[in-house]
Amino acid sequence: MSFASIRIVTDDLDGLVSFYERVTGQQAERPAPVFAQFSGPGATLAIASTATVTMLGGALTPATNRSVFVEFEVDDVDGTFAELEPAREDVVLEPTTMPWGNRSALVRDPDGNVVNLFSTPTSH
Repeated sequence: MSFASIRIVTDDLDGLVSFYERVTGQQAERPAPVFAQFSGPGATLAIASTATVTMLGGALTPATNRSVFVEFEVDDVDGTFAELEPAREDVVLEPTTMPWGNRSALVRDPDGNVVNLFSTPTSH
């Protein structure tokens, strides 16, 4: 078995795609109007419209996550955070050095999912 992706289901596909394009610095692949993905070393982040899951009878509800981080290792946490210019209400944790040495900033994407921008002591 190989890991394929994490998928976020949303009612605001274009808003989430725009946010993650800014976070990743890459343009999303858009194989269909209701689906986008960002592929990188080790993982794929997929974003899909709720139209792609209507046959699941409400098993997935957009903008309700309170248990999963979407994490990106970045070279410069402070610089990436500043470039995103998150609204005050979207900041969960300003750039901070964690007790274990990682530098981390937590922000919410347009659906409220928590995004961790981090660097390890050896990556900055």
